[in-house]
Amino acid sequence: MAYRKNADRDEDKAKAYELEQNVVKLMRGLLQCMMRQVDKVEKFKRTQSTKDCLHAKYNSATCATVVGDDQWGHLQVDATSLYLLFLAQMTASGLRIIFTLDEVTFIQNLVFYIEAAYKVADYGIWERGDKTNQGIPELNASSVGMAKAALEAIDELDLFGAHGGHKSVIHVLPDEVEHCQSILYSMLPRASTSKEIDAGLLSIISYPAFAVEDINLVNVTKSEIISKLQGRYGCCRFLRDGYKTPREDPSRLHYDPAELKLFENIECEWPVFWTYFLIDGVFNEDKIQVEEYREALEGILIREKNGIVLMPELYAVPSEKVDEEYENPHSVDRVPVGKLPHLWGQSLYILSCLLAEGFLAAGEIDPLNRRFSTGFKPDVVVQVAVLAETNQIKNLLQDHGINVQSIADIHPLRVQPARVLSNLYTMLGRNENMKLSGRPHRHIGVLGTSKLYVIRNQIFAFTPQFTDQHHFYLALDNQMIVEMLKIELAYLTSCWRMTGRPTLTFPITHTMLVDDGTDIHPAVLATIRKLEDGYFGGARVKIGKLSEFLTTSFHTHLSFLDPDCDIKLFDDSQEGRCSPDSEYGGYPADFCEKESQDELDQYINDILQSTALKSYLPPTSKTAHQPLVFSANHSTQEILSIMAKAKGLEIPAVSMSLPTKVLNTHRKSLNLVDIPLSLETKDHEKVLNLAKDAHGDLDCRKLVEQLKECPTLHDQADILYILHILKGPDWDTQLNGQYGVTVHCLLNELYRKAGLNQEWGLIRYISGILKKRVEVLAEACTDLLSHHKQLTVGLPPEPREKIITTPLPPEELTDLIYEASGQDISIAVLTQEIIMYLAMYVRSQPNLFMEMLRLRIGLIIQVMATELARSLKCSGEEASESLMNLSPFDMKNLLHHILSGKEFGVERSLRPMDSSSSSPAISIHEMGHSGATKTERSGITKLKSEMKQFFHEGHSVSSSMFASRRSSTPPSPSSTSPTSSSGDISWGDRKGQWLRRRRLDGAINRVPVGFYEKVWKILQKCHGLSIDGYVLPSSTTREMTPCEIKFAVHVESVLNHVPQPEYRQLLVEAILVLTFLSDIEVNSIGGIIHVDRIVHVANDLFLQELKSYGATGAILEKDVATGICHFFYDSAPSGAYGTMTYLTKAIIIYLQDFLPSTGCVMQ
Repeated sequence: MAYRKNADRDEDKAKAYELEQNVVKLMRGLLQCMMRQVDKVEKFKRTQSTKDCLHAKYNSATCATVVGDDQWGHLQVDATSLYLLFLAQMTASGLRIIFTLDEVTFIQNLVFYIEAAYKVADYGIWERGDKTNQGIPELNASSVGMAKAALEAIDELDLFGAHGGHKSVIHVLPDEVEHCQSILYSMLPRASTSKEIDAGLLSIISYPAFAVEDINLVNVTKSEIISKLQGRYGCCRFLRDGYKTPREDPSRLHYDPAELKLFENIECEWPVFWTYFLIDGVFNEDKIQVEEYREALEGILIREKNGIVLMPELYAVPSEKVDEEYENPHSVDRVPVGKLPHLWGQSLYILSCLLAEGFLAAGEIDPLNRRFSTGFKPDVVVQVAVLAETNQIKNLLQDHGINVQSIADIHPLRVQPARVLSNLYTMLGRNENMKLSGRPHRHIGVLGTSKLYVIRNQIFAFTPQFTDQHHFYLALDNQMIVEMLKIELAYLTSCWRMTGRPTLTFPITHTMLVDDGTDIHPAVLATIRKLEDGYFGGARVKIGKLSEFLTTSFHTHLSFLDPDCDIKLFDDSQEGRCSPDSEYGGYPADFCEKESQDELDQYINDILQSTALKSYLPPTSKTAHQPLVFSANHSTQEILSIMAKAKGLEIPAVSMSLPTKVLNTHRKSLNLVDIPLSLETKDHEKVLNLAKDAHGDLDCRKLVEQLKECPTLHDQADILYILHILKGPDWDTQLNGQYGVTVHCLLNELYRKAGLNQEWGLIRYISGILKKRVEVLAEACTDLLSHHKQLTVGLPPEPREKIITTPLPPEELTDLIYEASGQDISIAVLTQEIIMYLAMYVRSQPNLFMEMLRLRIGLIIQVMATELARSLKCSGEEASESLMNLSPFDMKNLLHHILSGKEFGVERSLRPMDSSSSSPAISIHEMGHSGATKTERSGITKLKSEMKQFFHEGHSVSSSMFASRRSSTPPSPSSTSPTSSSGDISWGDRKGQWLRRRRLDGAINRVPVGFYEKVWKILQKCHGLSIDGYVLPSSTTREMTPCEIKFAVHVESVLNHVPQPEYRQLLVEAILVLTFLSDIEVNSIGGIIHVDRIVHVANDLFLQELKSYGATGAILEKDVATGICHFFYDSAPSGAYGTMTYLTKAIIIYLQDFLPSTGCVMQ
């Protein structure tokens, strides 16, 4: 480039051409190597396995592979991404590297290969993965950042340059880019789970990727690298990097975990990173930085006799001076080791010199202008087109003074649900010759549906995924739809990067009407009015007709669907397109007449009409004299035991509570709150009125007839459940003499009816029977994992509680959830629902998850039920039933209150429910400012102001103690007097406030800020911490550094062996008090410290003090499982009688031999 720019003689021009062609040859050579592994690209799209990835190194003479699939850390997403990024930059600069359409298809498949980078654990920039070098891949920020940059650079790029057309354009889905960005932001400045910082991040925060748009995050990452990794000869790659150090054992590749401590302070320093800083200075026009690093590089480069300057690979400490360097880091003179020249460093050095000396301008090596990524972004205005599904709905809206178009009015524009777009995109990148199948069938996010698409000269708009009801029941709740609209609009405002404005098409469908269909649901009406104001949920919006938005929207040409392309829409037996659940059609008004339908219309029709809707189920019977098939007292437990008997198994018909037994219940006897000690046997007279045949077995045909006699939809569901288990989903019931009416088909119809009646308990139950899964479950799970939140499903302890630490394919994930939930199908469905909400919050409010590493869904569900029982003052069974009957909107609110620690109230709704719903309708609302404040929420933070305590003569100290306890309790608007007439202490509504806070924090695994770093420090001063019988050894500090996520996860896994959340939280408090000792100048505080003993000593001190003040009875009651006094659990952390006081005393008693003996006396 420099030659081309400065050539003034013919030989310079010839040299420039030769160098250009060398670049093309290199890029095409790499392309050939990868194209020989086309089968791996195809496999990897589905498996994302380290065995199915492109190789990291090839034979330069033959393009063949050099080592086996498992003999090297081949999976390096950043390497493939770097290739695509430079392919895009070089093509934009005028080079022609891609010659044929087959090569274009291959590059399009490479885009699919890297677009899932945000969830792929790879070996990273150093080919090592985890820093113990034992071949463990991990999610690397450098890979995610490079993939994001490559996807942005190559999107809508014509690979044939000026000579191309629609067919040579590469398409990238914007949601995949956004996924990479949000994960990147959640990781930085950390590099991966085992590396708290890595100098390799320079390549993504600056040249060549410029992947980070937040200038503050760029600066924080840069300063972390300088402060923790920079030395006198360059930067270390990461902390405790053993590569080529004198203490490394060259005879083996891997390190023992405990040996990593040996490499501290003697890590090798790499000069290559200074070239990154130099180039960064040029791009930022920071002359001081450029001069500083040029001078530094001059001092460490090696000059040959002929004047050529060479860049060594790294500088190491000489073996005889290791001890000196340990004592005084950066004091010893180092020696160059490794390759000379180091080609990577050498090439960047030459580039930096060309830039610094003015031979090249920054724009010439970045023709796509990625360097402006941190520049100012204008406000995004979201265009919203509200469309009525039918003219009837349009007229209803007009009655309210709202004018919208119906779907028929917008012809020739077309509107389709998002799932059609997902199916159309599976055609992208297909190539029969190369056996490439195109894009895997994945959910399309809201960024993808906010563009307009030109397909075969017709303009299509797609409605967002959250309005699509055919997969999961969240879209059946209108308040939930409104909430999701709010979230998606805010998401579009912050994440839209394309030219033009995003256009969101919001359909008003028949399910958005009130129950009798005579009016629009009030929540939907209110939303449309807010949209008309121009602001909604913090987003600027403009409401209007779709046709008005054509000029201001972003258009994508899906040219791969053009008739002249080789794509056949109907070539392969419908594979991977229609999901088995799709029982809802699209927008009927959209279709052209049958005769004029081309292949595309037929294809869309085919996707939407996988099962047409027919009604078979008889209506529920209202006649009183009909015998009830199931009385309300009958639980699924009994139904299951009857079915089991039918299969020859003996199961006692008893009420099971809490999912502890295999045969669980989902309705009457589900109890998530309390575990009764004795199981009562039910009254055997209430026998289910089930039809038997001559042999005494269940008569399934008669059961089908009984469907007509059911008084409620619930009973119809129970009969269908029995048939589903005994006969399977495809059994033909021949209801009313019609053939082809399968159990599955009837369940789907019942699901629809329950949806219209908004019976959420029943909807969840049927979803469970049908094993419905949230379409975006795997994505939601991946979102949480990529934000470094591990998940567990099922109730503790292990092995019933299953831990999810890596992204799983959707089927495997669903099976794991159903397995962990035992037989309780409703819990399985609720688990999926909660994972969805957590993923929404981790995207929109990541601060809710501060200091949480593992989200235990089973415990969260249990706590939700406990909270309802407390608020409604009802039994565990009723609370569990109420939880299952909460609408998705209320469920999401309840979860939010639990995560945020806000106080909330529960109201029983007065609206009459359908006779089939046996539980009260309830709604969740916030308590306002009287709820827990932030300091109280942390539970452990010392409260700012403490009540002065007065000890009057005759005033019993136990009640003054109570007053002190009350002073540090979160205020509750409904508090009652603390003393009762009986003279015993009654705690009123304040009772349980701190117990509840500990239970919540324990269930969601929240720890105080900086907790893990403090644990690391305390482990340096003892042999280990014993928690509930499990030891956290001090040797972990030899492997891990204090800020590593890996260390935090390790501490978390030991704490999670404690099944009771409130006890776990007390242990956390005890460890926190213990960590204050790490600041005292004591070398050792003993061997293994038993944290449980400290808590029990504190509890005994508390009980002794209570008894000394004459407390008796209920106040001294202990928890059976842990032996801790209930009143101790319920004491505030601070104050004279707070838990911290007793824990501190207990620690001093436990460790008195090791503490310095000063004049202080324990009060």
